[in-house]
Amino acid sequence: MEERAFASATQLAGEIRDRRIGCLELLDFFIARAERHNPALNAIVAWQADKARERARAADAARARGEIWGPLHGVPMTVKESFNVAGLPSTWGNLPWKDNEAADNAVLVDRLLVAGAVIYGKTNVPFMLQDSQSYNEVYGTTNNPWDTARGPGGSSGGEGAALAAGLSALGAGSDIAGSLRNPAHYCGIYAHKPTWGLIPTRGHSPTGALTPTDISVVGPMARAPEDLDLAMRILAGPDVLQQPAWQVALPAPRHRRLGDFRVAVWTNSPLCELDASVAARFEAAIAALKRAGAMVDEAARPIADDAEHQRLFMSLLRAATASRMSDKDFAAQREIAATLADDDASSRAAVARGATLYHRAWGTANEARTKLRHGWREFFQRYDVMLAPVAATAAFPHDHNPDRDARLVPVNGKSLPYHQQIFWSGVASLSYLPATAAPLGLTDAGLPVGCQLIGAEGEDLTTIEFARLLAAEIGGFVPPPAFV
Repeated sequence: MEERAFASATQLAGEIRDRRIGCLELLDFFIARAERHNPALNAIVAWQADKARERARAADAARARGEIWGPLHGVPMTVKESFNVAGLPSTWGNLPWKDNEAADNAVLVDRLLVAGAVIYGKTNVPFMLQDSQSYNEVYGTTNNPWDTARGPGGSSGGEGAALAAGLSALGAGSDIAGSLRNPAHYCGIYAHKPTWGLIPTRGHSPTGALTPTDISVVGPMARAPEDLDLAMRILAGPDVLQQPAWQVALPAPRHRRLGDFRVAVWTNSPLCELDASVAARFEAAIAALKRAGAMVDEAARPIADDAEHQRLFMSLLRAATASRMSDKDFAAQREIAATLADDDASSRAAVARGATLYHRAWGTANEARTKLRHGWREFFQRYDVMLAPVAATAAFPHDHNPDRDARLVPVNGKSLPYHQQIFWSGVASLSYLPATAAPLGLTDAGLPVGCQLIGAEGEDLTTIEFARLLAAEIGGFVPPPAFV
């Protein structure tokens, strides 16, 4: 039974369909593992075990009648705390909201349920999803299953830790600046940041807003790339306002052989230096791609000026997240923005400038982004995927210093600013591009390293298929030793 802890959701769904295991039996197995291992991680923070067992029993009864609800029939899973799940808290790690209880489900949750999934818990996040660590005053700190002295990433860090430790079969998170990709990299799992707008985000808002947030997406997390493919086919599609006229037909992957891919590689930028331990895993992956016959271009650059791209990303990112601010916090950002020096490049300055952007300035920035999107479209006519880092280092020790500009990360013997990590996230986020996070192996210190595989808008299945083919060449998810 224990080998099922790290099986793919696709495999487990097949075992249920073939009657090799029951839905309740599988659910009880994962709940028992979670009860045993979660205290060391604090990954799952809200539970609905009794309700999940009722659904699992119903799934078993349906299977006995020859009914299959969908491709995830009876598969136990968790979702990020920030998704609305009826009857469970949705606090976003914000202490004043600790008693918030969702009245209904997020669209993503409903689509998973329609596909047959059994959701038994929610996983931890940073305060208001604003960190690459996952800790808050409501639920406390989540630890990385590879080293509990380190963080699992954020903001979908609880989900990343739960999946890596084998506490759940499948997961769901969100991403505006790496929040799916970052935990996947630090925890050694897979995640997919979809093309913006491909999966509805309704039901994933701290204020109950119906308007989708610019840049922000929701998507799947898993231990196997085939689970990302399965989840995207379940989740992609228009929300209710668009359904009368729109439908989604995901394009098939461009290639089915690794050797047929044209791969651009981008692993260096003056804005975010890679640690040698991470660079070594990229070098090994690049060598494997070349051995497989793929065309690899390590000089390809879709962006002319890294610094200008980052300024544009930070402006639009902070403008997007300003809608989550209280009136008091927004007023404080206006005061900060009024006092900033022109050359202030701190993360504090970036937040204040973006949050208080005039709409005219936002329109100018959005036009610059649209030009970038057209540039990416031309780029992906010459290349199929881009291989890039997620962050400069493997998972780092917990650092809860409230002054984020004072947080430092050791890179190649130097202490570099924590906020530099966001550069690599912005490469895909700014222009709405799909990006699949995939493991590349372990550092000499035994910590996972991942990459992001970026593709053309709407061609999500291409980056997921590339991740599957790459895993066949270099290996994929590896369980953390303490949880085997």
